[in-house]
Amino acid sequence: MGDINKLIRQLVNYGLDKELIVKDDEMYTINRILEVLKLDEYIEPQEVPESEELECILAGMLDFAYANSVMEADSIVYRDLMDTKIMGCLVPAPSVVINKFNGLYKESPQKATDFYYNFSCDTDYIRRYRIVKDMKWTADTEYGKLDVTINLSKPEKDPKAIAAARNSKQSAYPKCQLCVENEGYAGRLNHPARENHRIIPITIDGGKWGFQYSPYVYYNEHCIVLNSEHTPMKIDKSAFRKLFDFIKLFPHYFIGSNADLPIVGGSILTHEHFQGGHYEFAMERAETRKDINIKGYEDVKAGIVNWPMSVIRISHSDSDRLVELAAHILDTWRAYTDEDAFVFAETDGEPHNTITPIARMRDGKYELDLVLRNNITTEEHPLGVYHPHKELHHIKKENIGLIEVMGLAVLPARLKNEMKRLGEFIVAGKDIRSDEELEKHADWVDSFKPAYDKIDESNVDGILQKEIGIVFKKVLEHAGVFKNDDNGTSAFMKFINAI
Repeated sequence: MGDINKLIRQLVNYGLDKELIVKDDEMYTINRILEVLKLDEYIEPQEVPESEELECILAGMLDFAYANSVMEADSIVYRDLMDTKIMGCLVPAPSVVINKFNGLYKESPQKATDFYYNFSCDTDYIRRYRIVKDMKWTADTEYGKLDVTINLSKPEKDPKAIAAARNSKQSAYPKCQLCVENEGYAGRLNHPARENHRIIPITIDGGKWGFQYSPYVYYNEHCIVLNSEHTPMKIDKSAFRKLFDFIKLFPHYFIGSNADLPIVGGSILTHEHFQGGHYEFAMERAETRKDINIKGYEDVKAGIVNWPMSVIRISHSDSDRLVELAAHILDTWRAYTDEDAFVFAETDGEPHNTITPIARMRDGKYELDLVLRNNITTEEHPLGVYHPHKELHHIKKENIGLIEVMGLAVLPARLKNEMKRLGEFIVAGKDIRSDEELEKHADWVDSFKPAYDKIDESNVDGILQKEIGIVFKKVLEHAGVFKNDDNGTSAFMKFINAI
């Protein structure tokens, strides 16, 4: 019992130190933690225990909970549900957080977001100790430095929890992980707990929206802006207005949207949301390679971006002009067919053309990048013609959404171990094709090995990272509708002239 009292004291001290609670909340908070841990009493430790990392405090509490049958199983899903419930005891009510945010916003938008981001980390909604495990590096290409990350912070579900979830009562509440009903929700085996989560209400395009951070933080201050209604993704004129309304509220952030069609859209098409943050992606750094003039919009600066995907960048001091032009480009693209360039607006009544938009402020002007997308499939490319092709699936098979479009590869966790083992096989000269897990990488290794005089323990990891970066560049090139060659450029200009 003595150890758990120490852990409770350390957690309460953590809450006081991070200003999640104040001195007047102390006894109340202790009693709430006792309730979660199914304890009847608390004995103040004789000596004030030294402060400890939050991860260690919670780990000790979870071990206690499992040993005392408060927690059904000692696996990642059960532990995440329990530690979130514990942290929920320290987190202020939404109104308190909103008032603090709004007070700081009056001083400056950045002060408000700085507070809210740190708060989201301190509450353990963003698990910093997992985020730091993500592998990250950059890759030099003719399009600039691309970012590559192997995401290790999203927990894999364990077989026991999957089986238990299958046998449990199915629920449609909240409807998805982006619904406002997640705020304070206790979670279940197939839905994450969010007792430690708070959402900031904002108004964009006259509607009620929520502003929050992604718990997985793929880049700095990775935020999500979500419709308070569970309504599907839709790229239209109002979507462009919403993006700029957000930029007007938070001019130090960028904001973008996934496309609204399968294959070229994100993983959640059922709930309208945008993603933004305080980060400069490679696509933002990329310059225009060709200036263009669009009839009726000669006052708008426009150009084709030097990027592996097909991007039109437009800029103006008046956001309304950009909304009008973006809607015009979108309408033209939705209906556009060029059989010679293998662009079809629709086949058998199924629409294929859409846009991935990204908005930002640059040098006091509004800027909008419009990435042309097409989700047509063929027998040769059943997952999508403008999607990573089969020869790249050993590295990246998933949809190319907003984050990848901007130049950050989010690669599956499996690659960490696969690359470690692959490096060992290469250095030892082992037969890669003889290994079931690694054989999918064999052709790739054969293709790049001749380019290096020597591959040994000292350089194999760096070579693999460099070559993964080259694969990611090819992934983006596959996703580009108009290729960066003479034929692609003339086909792109043909579309520009049709606007």
